[in-house]
Amino acid sequence: MRDDSERLRDILKAIDQILRKTAGGRVAFDSDEMVQVWVLHHLQVIGEASRCLSSEFRRRHPDKVWSKAAGMRNILVHHYFEIDADELWKVIENDLPGLRELTLHVLQTAN
Repeated sequence: MRDDSERLRDILKAIDQILRKTAGGRVAFDSDEMVQVWVLHHLQVIGEASRCLSSEFRRRHPDKVWSKAAGMRNILVHHYFEIDADELWKVIENDLPGLRELTLHVLQTAN
């Protein structure tokens, strides 16, 4: 079974993959279906890794971002016809950089 540090590294890697593939901006994102699928997949990875963080981890790091990421994964997987590209782009621009910083901080201070 994967431990919390491995799951956090999964989250970090998925964020970096998304940010790398979307560096071309919104127009490039909108015009490339494969990039959109890439983003969806990696957002699901982030959500699944967040969902599986231990109870102990959640007590030590009670930030709501972990449950929000898990909730987004559920929407992406179970309500895929309702996915809105504008909302995805907001997550990429507004949420992922902060989640990346938080994840890095938690990993660096865990030692």
